[in-house]
Amino acid sequence: MVLATISTQGAATAAPAPVSAQRFIDDYLLYLLARASHVISTEFHGVLRRAGVQVPVWRVLATLAGSPGETVSGLADACLLQQPTMTKLLDRMVRDNLVKRLPDPKDRRVVRIQMTSRGETVVNELLASAKKHEQEVLARHPDIDAVALKTLLRGMIGRQRRGKRALG
Repeated sequence: MVLATISTQGAATAAPAPVSAQRFIDDYLLYLLARASHVISTEFHGVLRRAGVQVPVWRVLATLAGSPGETVSGLADACLLQQPTMTKLLDRMVRDNLVKRLPDPKDRRVVRIQMTSRGETVVNELLASAKKHEQEVLARHPDIDAVALKTLLRGMIGRQRRGKRALG
């Protein structure tokens, strides 16, 4: 396993991968990011199951928390879903009175998604559980500077998006 210390400037220093690592993925950044996310997220998914909330519904509600509204394509991007899948999910969430569709005040062709009061009730309890889970995860890794790690990850995401737009 690669151990890293993240400084407050967002730079990382890493110990070399163990010599015994034979598989490509054991030292491949994209795999390690995805695997860490999967392993840690799976713990929280148990909380969601007990609350009767599916992971994609949680992602939508968490994305809308604190937001005046999002477009369908913006939600699809933030929730890691394809737009047709997001549209079907939103149909169910509208039916379940968790979200509502509203016309965009600046462009009538655009639909904005907002949480309903029922959606806010559902997500508020889950947000507290998510923050608690995050603190538990960070407590297991006291050598990690959470602010620096989040800054680094946001920077990676932002630069990747800008690079993708430049190429496309």
